[in-house]
Amino acid sequence: MKKQKWIHEGLINESLPNGIFWVHLDNEGLILGSISVKIRRSFIRILPVDRVKIEVSHYDSSRGRIIYRLCNKDSND
Repeated sequence: MKKQKWIHEGLINESLPNGIFWVHLDNEGLILGSISVKIRRSFIRILPVDRVKIEVSHYDSSRGRIIYRLCNKDSND
């Protein structure tokens, strides 16, 4: 039986090499997040100050996978 993963929303703080980002979660946590394969294939650009959904495993809550970039209301994308 597969355990479900926690899904949080947060703000990208800093971009690191190879698609890894520091994400500041809404619940005041700071975790390391990498881009999912679906986002890489779709060529979705993620920049600092973007809001994202991040999937966190129960086993290691210090790392996560960015699964969705939320729309910013102030951007024209």
